[in-house]
Amino acid sequence: MTTYLITGSNKGLGLEYCRQIKERGDEVIATCRESSPELEALDIQIQTGIDVTSVSAIQQLKANLGKIKIDVLIHNAGIYEYNSISEISSQSLIRQFEVNAIAPVLFTKIILENLAKTSKVVLMTSRMGSIEDNTSGSSYGYRMSKAALCMAGKSLSIDLKSKGISVGILHPGLVSTQMTGFTPNGITVKTSVEGLLQRIDQLDISNTGTFYHANGEVLPW
Repeated sequence: MTTYLITGSNKGLGLEYCRQIKERGDEVIATCRESSPELEALDIQIQTGIDVTSVSAIQQLKANLGKIKIDVLIHNAGIYEYNSISEISSQSLIRQFEVNAIAPVLFTKIILENLAKTSKVVLMTSRMGSIEDNTSGSSYGYRMSKAALCMAGKSLSIDLKSKGISVGILHPGLVSTQMTGFTPNGITVKTSVEGLLQRIDQLDISNTGTFYHANGEVLPW
């Protein structure tokens, strides 16, 4: 049985990851700041009070895990705040960097001992973090933080390779969630996670550090 640990699990993609992984018969450890009725209904292990920007909260999670080995660590927690050139604030930029780019790196460092050889670390980034693919501008904090997360993922893929740990850098597609204002142009969370799990299943040392769309397309940096 494969053990997955997922951050930001109380709604959206995180919740759907938990649902589909549970349905596959694997072990799920869901982490979030606050649980939700939908998450509670899945009858899985839930660790609440986990703010990914809090080192002490992550250290407490590590203590709670004990010697449990995590086969797949999915960094799903993230935030989006719209920033046009006229609406940029340092507070918004910093907040998005802390959650989207810095937290996954520190989180991985803190629970590294709970990862086994052949474990997988998955970073949920975005096509909006692609410099080459940026044709619409704006969203400065989100784009910058996700580009930084992509760079972090590439470095992690190099640093963890000798440990046998592979790193996936994944874009979920345009998904109809609260983060995207439930856009009618988006795909469902079910469809997105089905594709993401295919990418995770195929992830190994041979393709570690690759920036993938959920549909299997390799995305430009």
